[in-house]
Amino acid sequence: MSNQTDVFHRLHHAPELLRLPNCWDAGSARVLESRGARAVATTSAGVAWSWGYPDGDALPTDLLVSSVRAMLRVITIPLSVDIEAGYSEDPARVAQLVDRLVDMGIAGVNIEDGDDAPERLAEKIAAIRRVGQRSGASVFVNARIDVYLRGLVEESERLRESLRRAALYRDAGADGLFVPKVVAADEIRELARAGLPLNVLVMPSLPALAALEQLGVRRVSSGSSLAQTALGRAAASTSSFLDQGLYDSMFETALPYGELNDLLNAR
Repeated sequence: MSNQTDVFHRLHHAPELLRLPNCWDAGSARVLESRGARAVATTSAGVAWSWGYPDGDALPTDLLVSSVRAMLRVITIPLSVDIEAGYSEDPARVAQLVDRLVDMGIAGVNIEDGDDAPERLAEKIAAIRRVGQRSGASVFVNARIDVYLRGLVEESERLRESLRRAALYRDAGADGLFVPKVVAADEIRELARAGLPLNVLVMPSLPALAALEQLGVRRVSSGSSLAQTALGRAAASTSSFLDQGLYDSMFETALPYGELNDLLNAR
């Protein structure tokens, strides 16, 4: 197990909740690290947008690899990579992609079930584990359960189905479970008892971090929110500039040029 991978695994079992901000390019990764992040993860949406692609397995994997390589060049903390559904239906090809990323130095991957049968994701996780056993790598595999996010079953069945998938992914070799859009405290508590560190997604109706710790959550991700905030601010400032000739908003939360340059100059 590499040092970064070991650190990333331990962060999920530390006394304090892992607050994991999501980056979308090398510059954002370095900025998040500079603010004290103990680890960072990519947002698949943000990375896709940065290359001019929509989210949803549309990004060519060579561009993903290029983004990851650039991020690893400028940060010293563990990096987890969101690989969506693996960019392939073939578990062997998914495992090959993960192995390639592991060789580059990543510490974890996030992989989702989406609309596919959960057995398909279990097969992908098992394939990742087989390849890892041969190479000696122990990348942290975070299995994303999309039951709540995509409304895959009736509301009354969401928890039961998510727990069923959690057991399936745990048995296949997953290290963590990610259940975006779950916000009810009793449901979060039950999911946290599923046997693997639970990851939830920030959203306005999510309980406070202190409450999440009490419920047993081990990791909270920002998802695409930071990328959306950055692009939203750029869009609003551009509209103000073009439509009204105003530009004060461009400077309201801007990081100083010298600070940004210095952050990347030493890399």
